[in-house]
Amino acid sequence: MNKLQLKGLIAIAALATIFSSCRKDRVTPDPVDSVAPANGIYILNEGNFSRNNSSLTFFSISSQTTISDIFKTQNGRGLGDTGNDAKVYGSKMYIAVNVSSTIEVVDAKTAKVIKQIKLSNGGVDRQPRSIVFNKNKAFISSYDGTVAVLDTASLTVDKYITVGRNPEEMVISNGKLYVANSGGLDYANPDKTVSVIDLNTLTETKKIDITTTNPINIAADAYGDVYVLAYGTDYPSKPKLVIIDNKTDAVKASNDINAGYGTSFIVVGDDAYYITDSGKISVYSVKTESLRKENFITDGTTFKAPYALAVDAATGQVYVTDAIDYSSNGRLYTFNSTGKNQDVNNKGYVTDTGINPGTIVLLTK
Repeated sequence: MNKLQLKGLIAIAALATIFSSCRKDRVTPDPVDSVAPANGIYILNEGNFSRNNSSLTFFSISSQTTISDIFKTQNGRGLGDTGNDAKVYGSKMYIAVNVSSTIEVVDAKTAKVIKQIKLSNGGVDRQPRSIVFNKNKAFISSYDGTVAVLDTASLTVDKYITVGRNPEEMVISNGKLYVANSGGLDYANPDKTVSVIDLNTLTETKKIDITTTNPINIAADAYGDVYVLAYGTDYPSKPKLVIIDNKTDAVKASNDINAGYGTSFIVVGDDAYYITDSGKISVYSVKTESLRKENFITDGTTFKAPYALAVDAATGQVYVTDAIDYSSNGRLYTFNSTGKNQDVNNKGYVTDTGINPGTIVLLTK
Protein backbone atom coordinates (compact mmCIF):
# COMPACT_ATOMS: atom_id res chain seq x y z
CA MET A 1 0.00 0.00 0.00
CA ASN A 2 1.48 3.34 -0.95
CA LYS A 3 1.31 6.59 0.99
CA LEU A 4 -1.79 7.77 -0.87
CA GLN A 5 -3.62 4.89 0.79
CA LEU A 6 -1.80 4.95 4.11
CA LYS A 7 -2.47 8.61 4.79
CA GLY A 8 -6.20 8.12 5.11
CA LEU A 9 -7.05 5.69 2.30
CA ILE A 10 -8.40 8.49 0.11
CA ALA A 11 -6.69 9.28 -3.22
CA ILE A 12 -6.95 12.99 -3.89
CA ALA A 13 -5.47 15.58 -6.24
CA ALA A 14 -5.38 19.33 -5.56
CA LEU A 15 -5.66 22.72 -7.21
CA ALA A 16 -3.38 25.77 -6.94
CA THR A 17 -3.90 28.53 -4.42
CA ILE A 18 -3.35 32.23 -3.89
CA PHE A 19 -2.10 33.28 -0.46
CA SER A 20 -2.69 36.61 1.21
CA SER A 21 0.31 38.32 2.78
CA CYS A 22 0.72 39.88 6.21
CA ARG A 23 3.35 40.93 8.71
CA LYS A 24 4.17 38.85 11.75
CA ASP A 25 6.29 39.23 14.86
CA ARG A 26 8.61 36.41 15.84
CA VAL A 27 8.16 34.71 19.19
CA THR A 28 10.21 31.97 20.81
CA PRO A 29 9.04 28.65 19.31
CA ASP A 30 8.78 25.40 21.23
CA PRO A 31 10.59 23.27 18.61
CA VAL A 32 14.35 23.90 18.38
CA ASP A 33 16.00 23.07 15.06
CA SER A 34 19.38 21.40 15.20
CA VAL A 35 22.20 23.77 14.29
CA ALA A 36 24.68 21.00 13.44
CA PRO A 37 24.70 19.77 9.83
CA ALA A 38 23.68 16.19 9.17
CA ASN A 39 26.46 13.66 8.60
CA GLY A 40 24.19 10.69 7.97
CA ILE A 41 20.70 9.98 6.67
CA TYR A 42 18.24 7.26 7.59
CA ILE A 43 15.42 6.51 5.17
CA LEU A 44 12.49 4.58 6.59
CA ASN A 45 10.98 2.56 3.76
CA GLU A 46 7.33 1.66 4.26
CA GLY A 47 7.46 -1.38 2.01
CA ASN A 48 4.18 -2.74 0.65
CA PHE A 49 1.09 -3.02 2.83
CA SER A 50 0.73 -6.50 4.40
CA ARG A 51 4.00 -7.70 2.79
CA ASN A 52 6.06 -7.34 6.00
CA ASN A 53 8.89 -5.74 4.04
CA SER A 54 9.60 -2.39 5.71
CA SER A 55 13.28 -1.55 5.83
CA LEU A 56 15.76 1.09 6.99
CA THR A 57 18.38 2.48 4.60
CA PHE A 58 21.42 4.36 5.90
CA PHE A 59 23.47 6.76 3.79
CA SER A 60 26.75 8.24 5.06
CA ILE A 61 27.23 11.79 3.80
CA SER A 62 30.95 11.81 4.58
CA SER A 63 31.84 8.52 2.88
CA GLN A 64 29.00 8.51 0.31
CA THR A 65 28.25 4.88 1.13
CA THR A 66 24.94 3.11 1.66
CA ILE A 67 23.76 0.24 3.85
CA SER A 68 20.58 -0.87 2.12
CA ASP A 69 18.85 -2.45 5.15
CA ILE A 70 20.83 -1.49 8.23
CA PHE A 71 18.07 -2.59 10.61
CA LYS A 72 18.15 -6.17 9.35
CA THR A 73 21.95 -6.16 9.13
CA GLN A 74 22.29 -5.07 12.75
CA ASN A 75 19.45 -7.07 14.28
CA GLY A 76 19.03 -10.20 12.20
CA ARG A 77 15.34 -9.52 11.50
CA GLY A 78 13.16 -7.17 9.53
CA LEU A 79 11.32 -4.11 10.79
CA GLY A 80 7.86 -5.52 10.16
CA ASP A 81 4.86 -4.23 8.26
CA THR A 82 4.56 -0.60 7.10
CA GLY A 83 7.07 1.69 8.78
CA ASN A 84 5.30 5.03 9.13
CA ASP A 85 7.50 7.43 11.11
CA ALA A 86 10.99 7.70 12.59
CA LYS A 87 12.62 10.39 14.71
CA VAL A 88 15.81 10.80 16.73
CA TYR A 89 15.66 12.01 20.34
CA GLY A 90 18.90 12.09 22.30
CA SER A 91 20.93 8.98 21.55
CA LYS A 92 17.95 6.91 20.38
CA MET A 93 15.82 6.67 17.28
CA TYR A 94 12.15 5.73 17.58
CA ILE A 95 10.46 3.97 14.66
CA ALA A 96 6.68 3.57 14.40
CA VAL A 97 5.70 0.45 12.45
CA ASN A 98 2.02 0.91 11.72
CA VAL A 99 0.52 -2.45 10.75
CA SER A 100 2.84 -4.42 13.04
CA SER A 101 1.78 -1.98 15.79
CA THR A 102 5.28 -1.70 17.24
CA ILE A 103 7.71 0.99 18.26
CA GLU A 104 11.30 -0.01 17.60
CA VAL A 105 13.71 1.91 19.84
CA VAL A 106 17.22 1.70 18.42
CA ASP A 107 20.63 3.23 19.00
CA ALA A 108 20.67 6.25 16.68
CA LYS A 109 24.27 5.66 15.58
CA THR A 110 24.18 1.91 15.03
CA ALA A 111 20.47 1.03 14.51
CA LYS A 112 20.81 -1.80 17.04
CA VAL A 113 17.56 -2.49 18.86
CA ILE A 114 17.33 -1.36 22.47
CA LYS A 115 13.68 -2.34 22.92
CA GLN A 116 10.64 -3.28 20.87
CA ILE A 117 7.38 -1.90 22.30
CA LYS A 118 4.07 -3.43 21.28
CA LEU A 119 1.14 -1.01 21.26
CA SER A 120 -2.10 -2.91 21.73
CA ASN A 121 -5.31 -2.73 23.72
CA GLY A 122 -6.64 -6.06 24.92
CA GLY A 123 -4.91 -7.80 22.04
CA VAL A 124 -6.17 -5.28 19.47
CA ASP A 125 -3.43 -3.41 17.61
CA ARG A 126 -3.41 0.35 18.12
CA GLN A 127 -1.54 1.06 14.83
CA PRO A 128 0.99 3.82 15.65
CA ARG A 129 1.40 6.65 13.15
CA SER A 130 3.56 9.61 14.23
CA ILE A 131 5.99 10.58 17.00
CA VAL A 132 7.01 13.86 18.67
CA PHE A 133 9.01 14.56 21.85
CA ASN A 134 8.86 16.90 24.83
CA LYS A 135 10.76 16.83 28.14
CA ASN A 136 11.81 13.17 28.07
CA LYS A 137 8.44 11.99 26.83
CA ALA A 138 7.61 10.56 23.41
CA PHE A 139 4.07 11.18 22.19
CA ILE A 140 2.82 8.58 19.72
CA SER A 141 -0.44 8.96 17.80
CA SER A 142 -2.27 5.75 16.93
CA TYR A 143 -5.19 4.96 14.67
CA ASP A 144 -7.26 3.71 17.63
CA GLY A 145 -7.84 7.35 18.61
CA THR A 146 -5.16 7.72 21.25
CA VAL A 147 -1.83 9.39 21.90
CA ALA A 148 0.55 7.24 23.94
CA VAL A 149 2.88 8.98 26.41
CA LEU A 150 6.14 7.02 26.46
CA ASP A 151 8.83 7.71 29.06
CA THR A 152 12.12 7.89 27.13
CA ALA A 153 14.17 6.74 30.15
CA SER A 154 12.20 3.65 31.21
CA LEU A 155 10.76 3.06 27.70
CA THR A 156 7.37 2.28 29.19
CA VAL A 157 4.00 3.86 28.36
CA ASP A 158 2.80 6.12 31.18
CA LYS A 159 -0.70 6.65 29.82
CA TYR A 160 -2.90 6.87 26.76
CA ILE A 161 -4.71 10.13 25.96
CA THR A 162 -7.96 9.82 24.01
CA VAL A 163 -8.16 12.25 21.08
CA GLY A 164 -10.11 12.22 17.79
CA ARG A 165 -10.52 9.51 15.21
CA ASN A 166 -7.46 8.14 13.39
CA PRO A 167 -4.96 10.80 14.55
CA GLU A 168 -2.01 11.46 12.30
CA GLU A 169 0.78 14.05 12.67
CA MET A 170 1.37 16.16 15.79
CA VAL A 171 3.28 19.32 16.64
CA ILE A 172 4.21 21.16 19.84
CA SER A 173 3.56 24.90 20.00
CA ASN A 174 3.10 27.31 22.94
CA GLY A 175 3.34 24.51 25.50
CA LYS A 176 0.60 22.50 23.83
CA LEU A 177 0.47 19.38 21.70
CA TYR A 178 -1.69 19.73 18.58
CA VAL A 179 -2.96 16.48 17.03
CA ALA A 180 -4.45 16.22 13.53
CA ASN A 181 -7.48 13.90 13.75
CA SER A 182 -8.02 12.59 10.22
CA GLY A 183 -10.83 10.07 10.62
CA GLY A 184 -9.38 8.89 7.33
CA LEU A 185 -10.43 5.27 7.77
CA ASP A 186 -14.07 6.38 7.57
CA TYR A 187 -14.39 7.59 3.98
CA ALA A 188 -18.04 8.57 4.42
CA ASN A 189 -17.45 10.58 7.57
CA PRO A 190 -13.83 11.69 8.17
CA ASP A 191 -12.86 13.82 11.15
CA LYS A 192 -12.31 17.57 10.90
CA THR A 193 -10.74 18.40 14.26
CA VAL A 194 -7.38 19.15 15.85
CA SER A 195 -7.01 18.00 19.46
CA VAL A 196 -5.17 20.25 21.90
CA ILE A 197 -3.31 18.49 24.73
CA ASP A 198 -1.99 20.36 27.77
CA LEU A 199 1.60 19.20 28.22
CA ASN A 200 1.51 19.87 31.97
CA THR A 201 -1.59 17.83 32.76
CA LEU A 202 -1.31 15.46 29.78
CA THR A 203 -5.01 15.81 29.07
CA GLU A 204 -6.97 16.87 26.02
CA THR A 205 -8.38 20.33 26.72
CA LYS A 206 -10.34 20.92 23.51
CA LYS A 207 -10.96 19.94 19.92
CA ILE A 208 -10.66 22.66 17.30
CA ASP A 209 -13.15 22.33 14.45
CA ILE A 210 -11.20 23.33 11.32
CA THR A 211 -14.22 22.77 9.02
CA THR A 212 -12.23 20.97 6.31
CA THR A 213 -12.22 17.21 6.76
CA ASN A 214 -9.33 14.75 6.82
CA PRO A 215 -6.53 16.80 8.45
CA ILE A 216 -3.26 14.87 8.27
CA ASN A 217 -0.13 17.05 8.26
CA ILE A 218 0.69 19.67 10.86
CA ALA A 219 3.54 22.07 11.65
CA ALA A 220 4.26 25.25 13.63
CA ASP A 221 6.27 28.41 13.02
CA ALA A 222 8.08 30.93 15.25
CA TYR A 223 5.28 33.47 14.97
CA GLY A 224 2.62 31.68 16.98
CA ASP A 225 0.86 29.84 14.16
CA VAL A 226 0.04 26.18 13.70
CA TYR A 227 -0.44 24.94 10.12
CA VAL A 228 -2.72 22.04 9.22
CA LEU A 229 -3.03 20.41 5.81
CA ALA A 230 -6.53 18.95 5.41
CA TYR A 231 -7.53 17.07 2.28
CA GLY A 232 -11.29 16.59 2.29
CA THR A 233 -12.96 13.63 0.60
CA ASP A 234 -13.88 14.71 -2.92
CA TYR A 235 -11.92 13.62 -5.95
CA PRO A 236 -10.44 15.74 -7.36
CA SER A 237 -10.32 17.98 -4.34
CA LYS A 238 -8.88 21.21 -2.94
CA PRO A 239 -6.61 20.60 0.05
CA LYS A 240 -6.74 23.42 2.58
CA LEU A 241 -3.95 25.05 4.54
CA VAL A 242 -5.62 25.89 7.84
CA ILE A 243 -3.80 28.34 10.15
CA ILE A 244 -4.48 28.23 13.90
CA ASP A 245 -3.44 30.93 16.38
CA ASN A 246 -1.62 29.08 19.19
CA LYS A 247 -2.62 31.69 21.79
CA THR A 248 -6.37 31.52 21.24
CA ASP A 249 -6.59 28.19 19.38
CA ALA A 250 -8.88 29.92 16.90
CA VAL A 251 -8.74 29.27 13.17
CA LYS A 252 -7.46 32.50 11.61
CA ALA A 253 -7.30 31.45 7.95
CA SER A 254 -8.12 28.61 5.59
CA ASN A 255 -6.75 28.74 2.04
CA ASP A 256 -6.54 26.39 -0.93
CA ILE A 257 -3.09 24.87 -1.39
CA ASN A 258 -1.70 22.78 -4.24
CA ALA A 259 -0.23 20.15 -1.92
CA GLY A 260 0.14 16.51 -2.89
CA TYR A 261 -1.81 14.11 -0.72
CA GLY A 262 -0.12 13.39 2.62
CA THR A 263 2.92 15.58 2.00
CA SER A 264 4.75 16.98 5.00
CA PHE A 265 4.68 20.74 5.58
CA ILE A 266 8.20 21.38 6.91
CA VAL A 267 8.88 24.71 8.58
CA VAL A 268 12.53 25.81 8.74
CA GLY A 269 13.03 29.40 9.83
CA ASP A 270 10.71 31.64 7.82
CA ASP A 271 10.04 29.07 5.10
CA ALA A 272 7.88 25.96 4.79
CA TYR A 273 8.57 23.29 2.17
CA TYR A 274 6.03 20.88 0.70
CA ILE A 275 5.53 18.60 -2.31
CA THR A 276 2.88 19.81 -4.73
CA ASP A 277 0.26 17.78 -6.53
CA SER A 278 2.33 18.20 -9.73
CA GLY A 279 5.52 16.86 -8.12
CA LYS A 280 7.32 20.14 -7.48
CA ILE A 281 8.89 21.31 -4.22
CA SER A 282 7.22 24.59 -3.30
CA VAL A 283 8.36 27.09 -0.68
CA TYR A 284 5.80 29.03 1.38
CA SER A 285 6.77 32.00 3.54
CA VAL A 286 5.33 31.63 7.04
CA LYS A 287 6.31 35.23 7.75
CA THR A 288 4.30 36.80 4.93
CA GLU A 289 1.88 33.87 4.57
CA SER A 290 2.42 33.74 0.83
CA LEU A 291 3.91 31.41 -1.76
CA ARG A 292 7.60 32.35 -2.15
CA LYS A 293 8.77 29.80 -4.74
CA GLU A 294 6.57 27.66 -6.94
CA ASN A 295 9.48 25.27 -7.44
CA PHE A 296 12.55 25.22 -5.19
CA ILE A 297 14.45 23.01 -7.66
CA THR A 298 16.27 25.15 -10.21
CA ASP A 299 18.19 22.67 -12.39
CA GLY A 300 15.32 20.87 -14.08
CA THR A 301 15.40 17.71 -11.94
CA THR A 302 12.03 15.94 -11.93
CA PHE A 303 10.60 12.94 -10.07
CA LYS A 304 8.28 10.11 -10.97
CA ALA A 305 6.62 9.93 -7.54
CA PRO A 306 8.12 12.33 -4.95
CA TYR A 307 7.36 10.78 -1.60
CA ALA A 308 9.22 12.25 1.39
CA LEU A 309 10.95 15.53 2.14
CA ALA A 310 13.48 16.79 4.70
CA VAL A 311 15.42 20.03 5.13
CA ASP A 312 18.73 20.46 6.94
CA ALA A 313 18.28 23.67 8.95
CA ALA A 314 22.05 24.13 9.30
CA THR A 315 22.94 23.98 5.60
CA GLY A 316 19.73 24.55 3.66
CA GLN A 317 20.17 21.18 1.95
CA VAL A 318 16.87 19.68 0.82
CA TYR A 319 16.39 15.92 0.61
CA VAL A 320 13.68 14.27 -1.50
CA THR A 321 12.80 10.62 -2.02
CA ASP A 322 11.17 9.21 -5.14
CA ALA A 323 9.00 6.10 -4.81
CA ILE A 324 9.23 5.55 -8.61
CA ASP A 325 6.35 3.07 -9.03
CA TYR A 326 5.46 2.23 -5.39
CA SER A 327 6.55 -1.39 -5.81
CA SER A 328 10.28 -1.32 -6.57
CA ASN A 329 13.16 0.36 -4.74
CA GLY A 330 13.07 4.15 -4.57
CA ARG A 331 15.75 6.83 -4.68
CA LEU A 332 17.14 9.64 -2.53
CA TYR A 333 17.99 13.04 -4.03
CA THR A 334 19.76 15.96 -2.37
CA PHE A 335 19.76 19.62 -3.40
CA ASN A 336 21.80 22.54 -2.13
CA SER A 337 20.22 25.74 -0.80
CA THR A 338 19.92 27.14 -4.33
CA GLY A 339 17.99 24.11 -5.60
CA LYS A 340 20.82 22.41 -7.49
CA ASN A 341 21.10 18.61 -7.58
CA GLN A 342 24.09 17.46 -5.50
CA ASP A 343 24.62 14.08 -7.17
CA VAL A 344 28.33 13.21 -7.12
CA ASN A 345 27.99 9.73 -8.60
CA ASN A 346 26.71 10.81 -12.02
CA LYS A 347 23.48 8.88 -11.49
CA GLY A 348 21.21 11.89 -11.12
CA TYR A 349 20.41 10.93 -7.54
CA VAL A 350 22.33 10.14 -4.35
CA THR A 351 21.45 6.54 -3.57
CA ASP A 352 18.88 3.80 -3.96
CA THR A 353 16.48 3.16 -1.09
CA GLY A 354 13.95 0.49 -0.20
CA ILE A 355 10.33 0.31 -1.36
CA ASN A 356 8.22 3.43 -0.68
CA PRO A 357 10.81 5.60 1.11
CA GLY A 358 8.35 7.55 3.27
CA THR A 359 10.45 9.17 6.03
CA ILE A 360 13.86 10.87 5.98
CA VAL A 361 15.78 11.24 9.25
CA LEU A 362 18.83 13.52 9.37
CA LEU A 363 21.48 12.28 11.79
CA THR A 364 23.94 14.78 13.27
CA LYS A 365 27.26 14.01 14.98
